[in-house]
This record gives sequence, C-alpha cells and structure tokens, in this order.
Amino acid sequence: MKKTRYIFVTGGVASSLGKGVSIASIGALLEARGFKVTIQKMDPYINIDPGTMSPFQHGEVYVTEDGAETDLDLGYYERFTNANLGRENSVSTGQIYDTVISRERRGEYLGRTVQVIPHITNEIKNRILLLAQMTPDLDFVLVEIGGTVGDIESVPFLEAIRQFRLDQGGENTMFIHLTPVPSITKGGEIKTKPTQHSVKELQKQGIQPDLLLCRTNAQLDIELKEKISLFCNVAKTRVFSAPDIDHTIYEIPQIFHSENLDAEILRYFHLEDQGGEYLLNLNPRLAKWESVVEVFRSPRRNVKIAVVGKYMALHDAYRSLYEALTHGGFPSHTEVEFIKIDSEKVDAENYRDLLKDAQGILVPGGFGERGVEGKLLAIGHARKNKIPYFGICLGMQCAVIEFARSVLGFANAHSTEFEPDSPYPVISLMEEQTTIVNKGGTMRLGAYPCKLREGSLIAECYMQPTIHERHRHRFEFNNKYRSAFENAGMHLTGLSPNETLVEAVELDRKLHPFFVGTQYHPEFKSKPLSPHPLFTRFIEKSAGL
Repeated sequence: MKKTRYIFVTGGVASSLGKGVSIASIGALLEARGFKVTIQKMDPYINIDPGTMSPFQHGEVYVTEDGAETDLDLGYYERFTNANLGRENSVSTGQIYDTVISRERRGEYLGRTVQVIPHITNEIKNRILLLAQMTPDLDFVLVEIGGTVGDIESVPFLEAIRQFRLDQGGENTMFIHLTPVPSITKGGEIKTKPTQHSVKELQKQGIQPDLLLCRTNAQLDIELKEKISLFCNVAKTRVFSAPDIDHTIYEIPQIFHSENLDAEILRYFHLEDQGGEYLLNLNPRLAKWESVVEVFRSPRRNVKIAVVGKYMALHDAYRSLYEALTHGGFPSHTEVEFIKIDSEKVDAENYRDLLKDAQGILVPGGFGERGVEGKLLAIGHARKNKIPYFGICLGMQCAVIEFARSVLGFANAHSTEFEPDSPYPVISLMEEQTTIVNKGGTMRLGAYPCKLREGSLIAECYMQPTIHERHRHRFEFNNKYRSAFENAGMHLTGLSPNETLVEAVELDRKLHPFFVGTQYHPEFKSKPLSPHPLFTRFIEKSAGL
C-alpha cells in the first residue's frame, strides 16, 4: 500500500479567512505535480449535515455524487482538484456523536464509560484514516478543521489531530495554520500580534504549526516573515503570504506557487525528487490556470446575467451557481456580470425595469413558496422577449408552471408544494416522498442517469446521449400533462432511463433561441478548467455569440 501523507489546515482569530480556498489551492498544486489527493472538511456544528440549515446562515448545500449534503467548501475542493468526493469527505460533530452514542446504545463499549477522550477523538481519527483505506493509492489527505482555534466547538478536533500526529509520526503529518496579519492604522502599518496570539492559542492545544499562511493586504516582506518566524517558532522559509487577490480566487494556486509553497511542502515530506526536477520549477498544469485568470484580466466581452432568487442577500447561498456561470464565460473569454434580483421584490409593476439590462435570465433552485410569483414574472419576461433563459431545479418547475398558465391556459396551475389543491398540479410530490417525515437527507439526492432526446438543444450541449447529474429535490413534473406540454412546444428532452421522470425541458427552437430547464443541478459539476456545457452555451447565447 502506498504511503499516505496528511496535511491539516486550521484557522485563527476570525472566521471566513479562506481556509477552504487555500486548502483547495494546495490540493491543486499537489495534483499538478503528479500526486493524488483528496480533501476532507471537519465542521464543528452539531447538525448531522447542513441539509436542514438556512442558506442565509450557512450558505449553499453542496451535493456530492453519492448524495451527501455537505458544506459549500467541498465545492471548492472539487472545483480546484480532480478528487471525487463523497459523504466520507464531510464530517460534523453531530455525525461523530451520533456514531459514538449509537455504539454505546448497542453495548459495543462493553459497559465502559464513554468519554470525549478517547471515544470521540478516536472516531474523528477513524474518519480521517477511512479515506486512505478506501483509496489505497492516495498520496495526500488534506483535512480542513472548520471554525476558529479557541472556539470550544473545535477542541475535540484539535485534540484528535494532535493525537493523530503521535499515531502517524511527524514525518507523515503537517500542520498548516491560516491567520490574519492585518493593517489597522492609517499609515498601513502591518500588525503581527493577532498571528502571534493565534499560534499561542494553537500551542495551548498541543499543536505547533509547521507552516503559516498569513492573510494580508499585500505580500509580506522578509523582515515581517522573520518577526513572525521568531515569535511563532516556525522557520522563516515556512511563513507564507496569502494576499488579497486582484481578480479571482483562481489566482491563488499561482500566488502560492510563486511563493514556493508547494515546493516547501514537498521538502517537508522529503518528496522533492518525486515526479522529476522540472516540477520544482515549471508546472505545466499551471498554464491552464493562467489561461483562466487571463479571462478576468483581459476579457473580450461582458455579459449581464440576471439571477432571480430568494437568497440574494448572501452570495454564498448560490456559490456554485455563480462559479458555474463565471466558468461558462471562459471558453469565449466573456466576463460575466451578475444582476442579483430578490424574487420577493419582483412584482407586475417593476419586473420590466428590474430586468431591462439582463442579456440572460437564470432562476435557481430553492424551497418554499416565498418569491415564486416574482420568479414566474421573470420567466414570462424571458420567454416572451426571447431572452436566453436557464432554470435549475425550482427554476425548471417554475418555467413549467408559467408555461402552463400563460400558454396552455391552465389558470391557477401550480406545484402541490405551494398549492396542494391546485386544479392543475403540473408539479407534484414524488410518490416515494409522500410518507417521509424526517427532512434531513431524505430528498432525491446525488447523481442519477438521464437520457437526452436526440436532436435536442440540450443533447447538442452535452454531445452524448446519456448523462449523470446531481439532484436535490422532492417534487417532479406531473406526467399527467406530458402530451399537453409537448404539443404546445415545451419538449421533455431529458428523461430518467425508465422514462418515468422528467429531468429536463426546453422550448422548441422555433419559439425561443435558448430556454432550458433542468430538474438537476449542473452547477455542482462545473470546474474552471472544465466549464459545464450548459453554462457555456447559456453564456454564449446571452452574449449573442
């Protein structure tokens, strides 16, 4: 079995420093050097997963191929690397305690007192080791410890990784600490005290960081690195800047590489010579990242996309969606500008004005009736004015409802999610969902196959007859109305293999240049180096290409 190394990333002083993007960028650099990696997120909240948490509080729920509802950071991990992540890559305090308590109830601890140490910490360590056991050819397991050092919720995880180093040896484990080095005076003087105190807090937990990533406004000079090195007991060659970015998060792998971060990690693990000397100097894969960043620096055109949703106050609520739209512009060197519209504030008096600058309109997924009528107005505007439209999950369902009301003449057509007694329930609850009581993890989740109709617009985009896409929903197109929609020009161009579920719809191209709705979430599979074909075509059509 190949020897697996482990890298743990912690954060100090404040949240939202960018641990997720940083660890994803490190993973990208290691992959570019020829190593196989996976990344795991350990979240300190007691929820089993974020599936029942508000997007306003936690951001989007990211769905993996195997149907796990996870933290949005797993989206960064998959976008920056080729790692195929699943439910084992997302761990919460709730999962750990649920497992340990279930074992205790079954009598598996043979009457012993169950405690945080060793039972909780052992289970955390087991979750880390499981990834290498499942994929024996892994070179690196990267683990992000959520929360902030000093928070009581993070203590069991910090204790577990402290023990993990004792178990695996210092030569096989690395601790990276991400901490701010702010400039808080008018003169721009940089202060290192927050980092010093953060490292001391980590040392109280028995962990000495091996490498420091310093969040700053600009690159740290050698004198500041030497000062941080002296007071934090970290070699100055292992003190790195993580400066604010100029254009896009996709610059970060290049920024880290320019500071020799990846080379220093390899030296720490005595892996400098693996993969060839050229890997320490010139990295061919980074040329692809450079081409992505170049789109942001020098775009050839700009396109304005209206996103009409109900969670617009928090950018992270639709994080994967915004990223996928941005990726969609890369092949045509198009910069995507977002017009964020709160669907609750859209009404019959203002929708034309709100959408007047939109070259394309997208309605994303969501739950609950709030803001639905505003989405229907936006969809009708796109359909009537032949503005490229892309509906995802609820956005597809709303397109079906709007078409039923406006074109088919089905007055008061609706989804039974919002109007159980609708005379025209064009969207209805999946049969297997009718008896479910628990909310968490009980929807149609994860990747499912979908057959595409030959000659359809969506089949042209994918250039293959069968696709696999990720789902997160309970309601479906009501098969009772299939023929009515087909006859009126809304074609059901994506079906489940047994043809019982409608997965995608589109308007006849004689009626509209691009009007597509998908029950699944294609945004979860888009990457900067491999933009999703539906988003690419949507951006091209919106830009008039």
